[in-house]
Amino acid sequence: MKKFALALTLFLCLAMGAAEAGQKMKIGISTPTADHGWTGGIVWWAQKAVGDFSKKYPNAEFLLVTADNPAKQISDIEDLVMQGIKALIVLPHEPAPLAPTLNQIKADGVFMVVVDRVIQELERDVYVAGDNPGLGRVSGEFLAREMGSAPCEIVVMTGIPCDVDTLRVEAFNEVMAKNPNIKVLESQPANWSTQKGLELMENFLQKYPKIDAVWCQDDDVLKGVMQAYEESGRKDVKLVLGGAGSKDIIKMIIDGDPLVRGTATYPPKMIYDGVELAAEHLLSGKAIDKVVIAPSIMVTKTNAKDYYYPDSPF
Repeated sequence: MKKFALALTLFLCLAMGAAEAGQKMKIGISTPTADHGWTGGIVWWAQKAVGDFSKKYPNAEFLLVTADNPAKQISDIEDLVMQGIKALIVLPHEPAPLAPTLNQIKADGVFMVVVDRVIQELERDVYVAGDNPGLGRVSGEFLAREMGSAPCEIVVMTGIPCDVDTLRVEAFNEVMAKNPNIKVLESQPANWSTQKGLELMENFLQKYPKIDAVWCQDDDVLKGVMQAYEESGRKDVKLVLGGAGSKDIIKMIIDGDPLVRGTATYPPKMIYDGVELAAEHLLSGKAIDKVVIAPSIMVTKTNAKDYYYPDSPF
C-alpha cells in the first residue's frame, strides 16, 4: 500500500500537469461484471454514460472497467489511478475490501462517487443509490391494495442477508402489520436468484394448499417463481410481485399478464446518474448534492412504457 500511495501521488501530480497542458481530463468508472440481471443493467448504463458524456464533454475521457471479484476491482482501480484519473465512480463489488484503497485515492484528491453500496469507512464526495426502504414500502402497499380487505395468505422470498435486504423487508413488514387480513405463511431467502426462486416456490406449493400472493422482491426471482407455479398446474395464486424493474417483467406488465401486474423500481440507471454528477461538477463547475437517492416507483400498466428500455439487458 505504501508503494501504491507514493505512485498514486506521483501520477496525480503528472495528471494535473497534463490537464494544465490541455490534455483530456480522465474519469474512471468501476463496477462489478454483469453476473446477473441487475448488474447487467449497471454495465449497460455505464457504457451508455461513456458514450453520451464523451460526446457532451469532448475534453474528457471516460474509462470503464468491470471486475468479477473484489481483488480484481482493487487492481482495476489502481490501474485507473496510474492512468491519471481525476474522478472515480465506483459501485463496490464488496465494500469492506475496497475501503483502504479508496481512502488513499480520496486523500490524494480524486473526486469520489460511490454508487449503491455504503462504505462506512470512506469520506466520499457523492453517494448515489436507490431507495431500499421505499422498494419494500411501495411493494407492500401495492400488494395490500391488489388483495383488498378479504383474508389472504402470502409467502415471502427475501434476498441475500445484508443491509439492503433488511431495509426492504422491514419496510414491507411495516406495511403488512397495518393489514391484519394478510397472513404471511412463511418467509425464506431466495438470494436474488432465479433458480432459488424456483426451488422455494416448488417447496411452498407442496407445503401450502392455498397461496393468494407471492412477494419475491426481485424480478430475477420472479421468473423462477412463475416457472414453478405454471408447472404445478395450480390456479390459486392471484398476484406475483417482484422488484427492481427488469425489462422482461415490465414487458409482462405491458402485455397484461394476469399475475404480474407491478414491479417496484431499483434502477441500474443510478450508475449513469453518478457519472453525470461527477462530469457536471468537474467539467462544468455545477454544484451537486452529496447524497442522491432514486425513488422506488411502482410500475404498473399505466406507466410501464416510461420505464421500459428494450435495448438494456435488464
